[in-house]
Amino acid sequence: MTRRAICFDLDGTLVDSLPDIIGSIAAAMVEHGLPDPGDAPVRALVGLPLQDMFTALAPEGDVAALAASYRRIYPARFTQRSTPFVDTVEVLEALRAKGYLLAVTTTKRSEMARDLVAALGLADHLDHVQGTDGFPAKPAPDVIERALAALDAEGTWMVDDTTHDVHAGAAAGLQTYAVCRPEATHDRAMLASAHPDRLEESLLPLLELV
Repeated sequence: MTRRAICFDLDGTLVDSLPDIIGSIAAAMVEHGLPDPGDAPVRALVGLPLQDMFTALAPEGDVAALAASYRRIYPARFTQRSTPFVDTVEVLEALRAKGYLLAVTTTKRSEMARDLVAALGLADHLDHVQGTDGFPAKPAPDVIERALAALDAEGTWMVDDTTHDVHAGAAAGLQTYAVCRPEATHDRAMLASAHPDRLEESLLPLLELV
């Protein structure tokens, strides 16, 4: 019997983690004598690799040093305000009951993603947590393909909240489900421009599709 899997982005999809990400980016920049960029510029870049974010926010800065500061600061504060979305556990449990394997596929490094998932009490609801470790980040499909290989499963849906995720899911041959919450990284119009198969305001309608 074919093993079926559903892949989920982490930040902005399963967990409301943007405040801690934005705060950690700002703290790293201030630590290096750079101005706090404010929420909106950072929010627009979430989902990209860390180096790309800092290149955009501080083109004259030391990107490697900024990234190193962020990786030190973020784990110390990544549960100050971050929580799973209200529908996350309900949906993961229902999908598990339907026989699906569940994977996180994130631009975070695997170790940091696993630590966040564990800290927020989601580890037991997931079968695999795959970060982006030294291979092309989304919108390339590599992180999805590695997660599916680890699970020895056929991918069905990529569930996400950014255009980068939608493009990655499509490139991996999965159907794409974009969730546009009030706290969304990308707004509805931007997500629609990537042409996801479904565009919803929560995870709950996914249960009707599987």
